[in-house]
Amino acid sequence: MTAAFDHLHTIRDFIRWGASRFNAAGLHFGHGTDNALDEAAALVLHSLHLPYDLPDFYLEACLTPEEKRQLADILDRRIETRKPAAYLTHEALFCGLSFYVDERVLVPRSPIAELIEQRFSPWLDGVGVERVLDLCTGSGCIAVACAYAFPEARVDAVDLSADALEVARINVRRHHLAERIELLAGDLFEPVAGRRYQLIVSNPPYVGREAWRKLPPEYHAEPKMGLESGPEGLDCVLRILAGAGDHLSDDGVLVVEVGASAEALRRRCPQVPFLWLEFERGGEGVFLLSAEQVRRHRDDFSSD
Repeated sequence: MTAAFDHLHTIRDFIRWGASRFNAAGLHFGHGTDNALDEAAALVLHSLHLPYDLPDFYLEACLTPEEKRQLADILDRRIETRKPAAYLTHEALFCGLSFYVDERVLVPRSPIAELIEQRFSPWLDGVGVERVLDLCTGSGCIAVACAYAFPEARVDAVDLSADALEVARINVRRHHLAERIELLAGDLFEPVAGRRYQLIVSNPPYVGREAWRKLPPEYHAEPKMGLESGPEGLDCVLRILAGAGDHLSDDGVLVVEVGASAEALRRRCPQVPFLWLEFERGGEGVFLLSAEQVRRHRDDFSSD
């Protein structure tokens, strides 16, 4: 490493060096960045306690020997452990907000962020959103972001994992939202019996069993129960669809991410008029249904 230090002096040097090493090691990117250069920049800037939108001229700043050692260490760990960068920094950004993350939860990366920033317009335009339900909340990022988007609403956040709820609790406290977000332990709708919502939103496990086995190591660093959901990845999704009608207000909507399992869901429920949403910043496999549509097709979501 001493030899490398002889040739690496600036922030830019370490970002370039890290990106080259990441590409040579064949790392996978998909947890907040999609390329080696952005991944290296995220790790370098976080380690130096600098903002991600650092003006370019600061990239020429020279580093101290201790800073170089710290950067070399975190870049090495990214390669050796194959853990997503967010697990090394314990930070992920979602809807422009900072969240604590560790191996107890998935790394926040859902395209649903774009919908939250738009307050689910136009589907909730004119709707007084008083209650929001976030199923499979994980880190709590969707629940927290929805609380910001709908400041008059109360948000229920449900997860089956006690470990995930501990992380969500950290984030709810970090954003000073404990009075508006209720964290609930349980299986999908069980903890919210009798409650109705104008918005039910979920990024549930939706990866098929065989597809999960073939995922890169970075995904296997995440909790399996947050990803894998039966042979086609639909086990949890179908249960959400079957139960949502009892918990949506008449003017409410259901929004669920199913990712690459979208085609399997279309085949499974060909008669259901899923509205597949498009995103300016990329992402796919997110559908929206109205309360009326969910109730009308309730029987179509039952298990075979």
